[in-house]
Amino acid sequence: MTNDPLLQQTRRHFFERCGLGLGGIALGDLLTRDGYAATNRAADPMAMRRSHHEAKAKNVIFMFMAGGPSHLDLFEEKPRLREFHGQLPPDSLVEGKRFAFLGEGAKLLGSERKFSRHGDAQMDLSELFPHHRKIVDEVTWLRGMKTDVFNHGPAKLFMNSGFQVPGRPSLGSWVTYGIGSESQDLPGFVVLQSGPRGPRAGNALWSSGFLPSSYQGVPFRGSGDPILNLTSPDGITPERQRDFVDVVGKLNRDRLAVTGDPEISTRINAYEMAYRMQSSAPELMDLSGESQATLDLYGATPGGNSYANNCLLARRLVERGVRFVQLYHTDWDHHGGPGQTLGKDLEKVAQEVDQASAALVLDLKQRGLLEDTIVVWGGEFGRTPMGETRNNKVGGRDHHIDAFTMWAAGGGFRAGVTHGKTDDFGYEVVDGLVHVHDLHATILHQLGFDHERLTYRFQGRDFRLTDVHGKVVKEVLT
Repeated sequence: MTNDPLLQQTRRHFFERCGLGLGGIALGDLLTRDGYAATNRAADPMAMRRSHHEAKAKNVIFMFMAGGPSHLDLFEEKPRLREFHGQLPPDSLVEGKRFAFLGEGAKLLGSERKFSRHGDAQMDLSELFPHHRKIVDEVTWLRGMKTDVFNHGPAKLFMNSGFQVPGRPSLGSWVTYGIGSESQDLPGFVVLQSGPRGPRAGNALWSSGFLPSSYQGVPFRGSGDPILNLTSPDGITPERQRDFVDVVGKLNRDRLAVTGDPEISTRINAYEMAYRMQSSAPELMDLSGESQATLDLYGATPGGNSYANNCLLARRLVERGVRFVQLYHTDWDHHGGPGQTLGKDLEKVAQEVDQASAALVLDLKQRGLLEDTIVVWGGEFGRTPMGETRNNKVGGRDHHIDAFTMWAAGGGFRAGVTHGKTDDFGYEVVDGLVHVHDLHATILHQLGFDHERLTYRFQGRDFRLTDVHGKVVKEVLT
């Protein structure tokens, strides 16, 4: 009988005590996925990471109404504005103010829409948003929003990245940089578009800026292949493709070990993600498995390309662990010219989004997903109480940065609360002001971040989404 202790160990003892045993490997994988083990961003940019404090939410769906919805025709009844319709505004309102197109002599324009109050929140809703009545007591109504930038492209950049010039990371990029993504087979940040054209400022709105490009938004198409060139060419078998990805991955990893360049890591993960998405993406986009009741709730059509379909896809994406989903719908620009009137053109775009926006909140709630998902609805700014003249006819409103309405639901936002108040003309916020930087700080807070500590060093300076501004709006949180 030998006294060698190694020879006296059973196979069970070996696997139990060995730090690299099957149990240790499995535990390490679980800890890494849950964000408790140290992770190497270069090796896996989307690995789960711990946040600064306990999070109330883990996903975000941002429904962006590109063009600037009119709070005065959708969310705020202003009898005094109707009373003074056609008259010049007081000098005190417009003195020193800048507008995109309004000149001197622009007169007050009362809304022609009928309003009614709904829910315990007693929220004003116009006749254009009948389906929103179903979610009045599910959302926080932010009626004191304010921004700094009055032209579309820069204002969209400001709402999406906290800065009005291209080159800064978007909100979705900051979020995925901060805590990674739970999805193994889909990007952490997905962009869905609908409407007659894309939003002004284009892909700068979902850019990762100076963050590694792993964190940029990935646009999905509404029909056909969700991503161009995702399908393998004819004659390439899954086995040959796997061999190709493995060989290219090894070459890239060898180069990464030499240079440490995070963009090489992006390339490695892009190949791997594309390989996995060849099965996950088509399954995601196939709505035929949804019940007819769900399709009817959204107004969605399998195989179609619409805002309604995108809202349903947003729910399916967060179900699959995608961290941030950004929807863009155009066109909410209503200056009064052809295609931009406050009449049939506003009615058309409102009808395109009303049902599906409300349906997304209701669907998330009944599936138990709303508690963990922040849903945001709004555009880059509001519209002026003064009417704008186009083609010698007053039929629209100019861009307005000093007051507009957005709403947020789920993820620890208080349900059925109306926060903020504007003056009798809907011109300025008189109570409960929420700046764009404040909104960003509050969203990050609910995801577990201190917005002042979520930073990235670039060109010798620590940058953050809220720059040197922003405060958490605790009044709207549970």
